[in-house]
Amino acid sequence: MAPRVRRARARRLTVVLAVVVAAAALVTGPGPATESPRPAGPSAGEAQAPPPFGAFLGSGPSGLARMSGLGDWLGGTELTVAHTYLPGGTWSDIEGPPGFLDPWARWRREKTDRTLVLNVPMQERNEENLSDDEVRSLLRQGAAGQFDRHFRALAERLVDLRVPDTVVVLGWEMNGITYTHRCGPDPDSWKAYWNRIVTTMRAVPGQRFRFDFAPSRGRDAVPWTECYPGDDTVDIIGMDSYDQPAGMSFDEQVTEPYGLQRHVEFAEAHGKPISYPEWGLFRNGDDAAYMSRMLAWIAEHRPLYNTLTDYCPHGVWQCARNPLASAVYRSTLYGRTRGRTPDPEPTTAPAPTPTPVPSPAQRPPDACSSVDLGDWVAYWLGGHVCLPVDRWSRALRS
Repeated sequence: MAPRVRRARARRLTVVLAVVVAAAALVTGPGPATESPRPAGPSAGEAQAPPPFGAFLGSGPSGLARMSGLGDWLGGTELTVAHTYLPGGTWSDIEGPPGFLDPWARWRREKTDRTLVLNVPMQERNEENLSDDEVRSLLRQGAAGQFDRHFRALAERLVDLRVPDTVVVLGWEMNGITYTHRCGPDPDSWKAYWNRIVTTMRAVPGQRFRFDFAPSRGRDAVPWTECYPGDDTVDIIGMDSYDQPAGMSFDEQVTEPYGLQRHVEFAEAHGKPISYPEWGLFRNGDDAAYMSRMLAWIAEHRPLYNTLTDYCPHGVWQCARNPLASAVYRSTLYGRTRGRTPDPEPTTAPAPTPTPVPSPAQRPPDACSSVDLGDWVAYWLGGHVCLPVDRWSRALRS
């Protein structure tokens, strides 16, 4: 048999097996997504609370409001982590625009076991494709203290809102090329600037911030270890890990240079907890095997928190084009904080389709394609603009 045919059949078999696992979990109750060892916990038949988790469902108030809908879809499993991003257009954005953080702070204050995760850009014009020379100059200005006042203002605002324990994901994915706050043009200045920001924010009375150093998985433009600013100013070592590049298996994502295994080992060597601020599907489509393996990895390594990116192409609730991965995610987390299990399915042999299929009342419509107009525009509009797929496809063809 030709290698290409064997690989294609193997991929199909993997998907079918993942769906069967998901369907079986719906009958027997929630459990691990794979046969991987799980931490010690409740005896068989009891639902173990998952590691603290949430999802990114939008930057503005609408994203926060969707959290209860996702929890209902998961059979009452409570999301204990809320995740949002400050826009990075101007310095006033990075200081926390008036009213932007208020609803997130109220949510955090309602229960003591909740965590607010806030991604904070290190530079204005953060997604404007500035040249390496411009970035290098800005990093050096930051390292010299030119931007301290903006981060002091943000810290004071968070303390005033009574969320002094916010997890600050500062300068995320710095090892890539997407953002103005990238590290590659001048790693030494980047590290000095990070340290200066953390020192400035920690100097505000009443703060208890935790700072999360979160590169993207893999080497990217520069090895993320070259950007690590030191144990004194890092509280959590995170990693943004999507199912990419195309054709890469989960095992390869674990073992690649600067991959998932290196992340866990690096954090352990530095005595830091890990996190996954961003993760989800991407270049390999509706990949049920990835979803199963990533959930098992999270269950095994117990990060301080994890937040799934839940919009197309990454997500499973707001994105209807990933039904197989959606079934795995839902069956794994269903009823995990209230001891509930889904209604039993018929005992006949399962068909190779995801079960259960959430009803329209349970799940937001998603026959659409997200149009990225920037986080700040999305905030004021109450979410990302979403065009029907058929109209969007016709527009591209015309």
